[in-house]
Amino acid sequence: MAEEKKGFFRRLVAGLTKTRDSIVSGFDSIFSGYSSIDDDFYDEIEEILVMGDIGITATTSIIDNLKEKVKEQHIRKPSECKELLIQSIKDQMDVGDTDYEFENRRSVVLVVGVNGVGKTTSIGKLAGMLRDEGKRVILAAADTFRAAAGEQLTEWADRAGVEIIGGQEGSDPASVVYDAINAAKARSADILLIDTAGRLHNKKNLMNELGKINRIIDREYPEAYRETLVVLDGTTGQNALAQAREFEEVTNVTGIILTKLDGTAKGGIAVAIHSELGIPVKYIGVGEKIDDLQKFNADEFVNALFDVKTEGKDE
Repeated sequence: MAEEKKGFFRRLVAGLTKTRDSIVSGFDSIFSGYSSIDDDFYDEIEEILVMGDIGITATTSIIDNLKEKVKEQHIRKPSECKELLIQSIKDQMDVGDTDYEFENRRSVVLVVGVNGVGKTTSIGKLAGMLRDEGKRVILAAADTFRAAAGEQLTEWADRAGVEIIGGQEGSDPASVVYDAINAAKARSADILLIDTAGRLHNKKNLMNELGKINRIIDREYPEAYRETLVVLDGTTGQNALAQAREFEEVTNVTGIILTKLDGTAKGGIAVAIHSELGIPVKYIGVGEKIDDLQKFNADEFVNALFDVKTEGKDE
């Protein structure tokens, strides 16, 4: 397990290369290029954070936090600010004990997200991770609108070694959810993962559909613990934030799965999401393999972003 963790940390470091190149190299030139800590120094840091898609709200908090620490610790040299900046970013991302309660309860997890963000893939990877933890998982293929969505999820179910309940293309997603709940209860499943249609262009339809699915879960499985995860594509930067807001308007989002961090210079969006929305990033994806989805850890993320060597993580 420690080896696996170490391997993921290495992949995370590699995956954040583009983000690190855009953010950290800029910092290094500021820390070595400035002789004093003044407004220009802070403005430069602010610009780099905003360009790295960390967002205005999070950036303002990070800079305020940094200024406070510099003052408290009577720091004079810009080069001494790097560690403080790293710590300020970690503080900004700290969600306390991010809640993974659903993993330990009889749960229903609704997964939402627009097409193309890696939603079906993330559900398959999450199913594999939960099964590896000894959970009995059932998938519900309630995205009956997208051609081949069911086949894609079936492939992931096979790879993850879990059962799947599906419907015909074009059938009512709520009826698939109804069947899946009955299967989950009959087979004493620990977790029911529900894939939903990824449409945002018509919010009213989406709201109606998710409302109907939620009512069926409430009625048929009131004892289940509820979790709603929105899948966001890290490469889209601020657009991911806009999508999260849209989904928040139509359903009670409790966590975020952030995908494709291995292909983006906008990895700072992980900081922005938590700061702007107060919704924790619970899982991150850094590749195509089934074990390339892992629980999010703010310390590890920021260490990987700055390529900080940590004890036991990397030599």
